[in-house]
Amino acid sequence: MRRDPPGAGVPALNLREEWGRVVAILVGILGDFDLAEDAAQEAFVAAAEHWPRSGEPANRTAWLVTVAKRRAIDRLRRERVLAAKLPLLVEESVVTEEPNIRDERLELIFTCCHPALSREAQVALTLRALGRLSTEEIAAAFLVAPETMKRRLSRAKAKIRGAGIPFVVPADELLPDRLAAVLAVVYLIFNAGYDSRGELASEAIRLGRVLAVLMPDEPEVFGLLALMLCHDARRASRFAGGELVLLSDQDRGLWHRGQIAEGRLLLSRALASRGPYALQAAIASLQLESPVDWPQVVALYTELAAVTRSPVVSLNRAVAIAEAGDVAGALAICDALDLDGYRYLHSTRAELLRRLGRVEEAREAYRRALELGGASDPERRFLERRLAE
Repeated sequence: MRRDPPGAGVPALNLREEWGRVVAILVGILGDFDLAEDAAQEAFVAAAEHWPRSGEPANRTAWLVTVAKRRAIDRLRRERVLAAKLPLLVEESVVTEEPNIRDERLELIFTCCHPALSREAQVALTLRALGRLSTEEIAAAFLVAPETMKRRLSRAKAKIRGAGIPFVVPADELLPDRLAAVLAVVYLIFNAGYDSRGELASEAIRLGRVLAVLMPDEPEVFGLLALMLCHDARRASRFAGGELVLLSDQDRGLWHRGQIAEGRLLLSRALASRGPYALQAAIASLQLESPVDWPQVVALYTELAAVTRSPVVSLNRAVAIAEAGDVAGALAICDALDLDGYRYLHSTRAELLRRLGRVEEAREAYRRALELGGASDPERRFLERRLAE
């Protein structure tokens, strides 16, 4: 029977932080996501039952892995497939030393983000295996039915088994491309939670911290973590009374100063690489200043656009150019972009046209942004207010 990661039953023991480690180790041992999750869940339930009476063991992860391995063996015996699965199991003796958490978790992250899987499957599997989110929580975050998400996860796990996707960290020559996929998945999770699902954004930051521990020599890992922290630091000020608040109008007293300081410290470790996440983090850091040095933001966006060749980055560069004082130049950049199906292009054009006094064209652009849909309720109301003005 499928179970979800531990939640309400064990918060007092703070076991949720152990979930990704234990599942990673078990997947490496068992070679089966479903069996690893079921065995881990049973071990966590056992911990919730026994530790309050007997006290926590010196090595919590080792205890959980040992119990989970035993439960997996018992399950395989009951299902009469022990002979086929037994070679995958290491000896059943009690673990007395700390398992190799570093390699196991790193391998699990790269397995979840293997290029053979779709991006949606990569995100869902990462949240499930390492992020300790339930199927229902992942489904709610991505606005799909729980059964749909359950099937998506099942297909991803079946593809890993059927295609023989290895549970390994990629070879050095493959690592840059594969790491880019891992970082993209974590950032997608963060963005999915940035507006309204704060716990999802927090989960992405937690995954970023895990990567920073596991890959201390990869500057882009620190760049991504710095970027998320700088953005998340403004969370409490982005909405007021359920309405969207623009950066220039936000209450800076609500900003999380500890996250800002940590993000900037991490940025200092990443910026020398001039990678795309480090550059974005530098931009986010500058936007936390008062006043914002918009010409410097433009310079960073120019560098970022050259690195990524992304039209969305060019759109953001246009916004910075407008803030630096050249609204007409910013509009010219927007008009040259092939992003007609992207609502932010039209909302940006609308704002620029409004500033230039081209009212009818601005109205049409606001309408087009609303027609494309996909906006959150606060964002939609903001566009409607602008249109009404």
